[in-house]
Amino acid sequence: MRIWVNGGLRDADDALVSVFDHGLTVGDGIFETVKATDGRPFALTRHLDRLTRSARGLGLPDPDHDEVRRACAAVIEANPMPLGRLRITYTGGLSPLGSDRGDKGPSLVVALAATTRRPDTTAVITVPWTRNERGALVGLKTTSYAENVVALARAHEQGASEAIFANTVGQLCEGTGSNIFVVVDGQLFTPRLSSGCLAGITRALTADWTGAQEADLPMDVLERAEEIFLTSSTRDVQAVHRVDGRELPGAPGPLTAKAMRIFEEHAAADPDPLPA
Repeated sequence: MRIWVNGGLRDADDALVSVFDHGLTVGDGIFETVKATDGRPFALTRHLDRLTRSARGLGLPDPDHDEVRRACAAVIEANPMPLGRLRITYTGGLSPLGSDRGDKGPSLVVALAATTRRPDTTAVITVPWTRNERGALVGLKTTSYAENVVALARAHEQGASEAIFANTVGQLCEGTGSNIFVVVDGQLFTPRLSSGCLAGITRALTADWTGAQEADLPMDVLERAEEIFLTSSTRDVQAVHRVDGRELPGAPGPLTAKAMRIFEEHAAADPDPLPA
């Protein structure tokens, strides 16, 4: 395995960052996960745009898109595989042991790991912890991921692949690494960004391509939705067949199956769909 670290490819055993990197000491970093199919990253321009938005939200320098593209291309070429998870990590770099950021400049790491196509359906659980829709990190894809680690471990303990959060006012928000869509009265909805959810790349494309509507959704919509599905860079569109103890027989339902088909067709036709 060859990994890009701060300017060049390294063997995995030599792909090191300092123990004083701010991404390690205080989680001062951002990242993107990009699907790579047969050496071709999907929606890379949108991912780089969000990387910049996240950097600005944390007060990090704007990442150099040309450098990141070169790093991604080098890593993909060095590690050929049919389906991979491309991880771009950008941190505050060498810094003191504390919250103050250093002046040595950011770190950039790009790695690729093999993955497999997700199952068509999955189980999810809800968790008692909330997303803070008014927090400093809302809408940013940061490396401060510990609460997702805890929630996902709870999901795995209960035979599920994802945990779903409400926000502080009881609205449906998102999963640990996914966005969520629901079908109510035959209409397709997803939580508004104001709920505190991440502006997912796959979420945006799915909404654009299917006509799904954003809405303020109460958490109990999961108890009555006719269909539910998740979206993410590694899941694409994935139906939900169980939420907590509630089974959704026949998943994927008709609107979910249509969304899955539409996403697959559009993604195959355009590997780098640009924002309108």
